[in-house]
Amino acid sequence: MSTTRALLAGAALAASLLAGVAAAPAASASTTAGTAATAATQQAQTSGKHFFGPYYSGFGRGEDFGHRSYFKGYWTKDNGRYWFYGDLFDRDRDRSPSYVWFKWHDRFGFHTKVFKTRGHGDIDHFGGFKKSNGFDDFKIRVCEGTDKFDDCGRWGDAF
Repeated sequence: MSTTRALLAGAALAASLLAGVAAAPAASASTTAGTAATAATQQAQTSGKHFFGPYYSGFGRGEDFGHRSYFKGYWTKDNGRYWFYGDLFDRDRDRSPSYVWFKWHDRFGFHTKVFKTRGHGDIDHFGGFKKSNGFDDFKIRVCEGTDKFDDCGRWGDAF
């Protein structure tokens, strides 16, 4: 019996060694993939783009989710100023425009700005807000309809 036990123990040891050798390249590959993902994340953070959204309009007149307007974008910081970029999409093709509202706060109070589009609108290089002026809040909301107050979604934080 001791010979059988010795053979089984030897076979088990050999199998575990083979499994370890086979797993080593896979572990090395996953470490490389993890390093590449970390490098991509660091590059995105150092590029200065901070993505947000999408923010959706509210439902109206029996529309479903696929017909809601939405906005998505990013912000950057350049020489102490915050700049905002994004795209507004009107997906229902009902000839009613879509609106994106921006609301921000600084030491002078609360401010709003509204952009309007039919189809697709590109917001490029909006803002220039400075922390030294007390800029500390930036919110976005999307509306869709005949008026800029129709079928509005909730305010969402972008900053």
